[in-house]
Amino acid sequence: MTKRLNSKHKIDRRLGVNLWGRPKSPLNKRDYRPGQHGQARSKLSDYGVQLHAKQKLRGYYGEIGERQFRRYYREALRRRGNNGEILIQLLERRLDAVIYRMKFAATIFGARQLVNHGHVLVNGKRVNIPSYSVKEGDAIELRDKAKQFASVLAAVELVERDVPDYISVDHKAMKGSFVRTPAMGDVPYPVQMEPNLVIEFYSR
Repeated sequence: MTKRLNSKHKIDRRLGVNLWGRPKSPLNKRDYRPGQHGQARSKLSDYGVQLHAKQKLRGYYGEIGERQFRRYYREALRRRGNNGEILIQLLERRLDAVIYRMKFAATIFGARQLVNHGHVLVNGKRVNIPSYSVKEGDAIELRDKAKQFASVLAAVELVERDVPDYISVDHKAMKGSFVRTPAMGDVPYPVQMEPNLVIEFYSR
């Protein structure tokens, strides 16, 4: 098992949810947390509930660093509107998240690697920053070499998730665009996300 896959499975078990809805998640066989007391269920405090909500959301987007995640919270707080929904919108604009939504990678970790290694073009220019914020109408495409990667071709064929309607994609040409900013209800999370609890956690 690769280090990345092992880490992903650890996140699932630690949080007690099949975070990405993958059929190979260890939670499908062992629906409890790891360790000696993993099967013991205790009631969470208000703080624990908020912390768990933060860990789920942060983990879903590939274990974003705490400092960077807090910056997303501050930016969401700065803008007018529902702060929880704005937080989700900021996360969905991340380039690695858009690549994942386009099904160019099987996991968010694989999407981040594609970006890090310079295999992604935004409006014709190479971008290798996973946290790059995509704008509405931006054209995203894989570079020619990446279009033939076995991992990319396999990801496109996955039937476990669909491309959401706020993103358009042509899997033959391996390109698409970020059509619009999604509402909270548009984002296809396999588990319930509670961004308002995340806002409460950081507001303490």
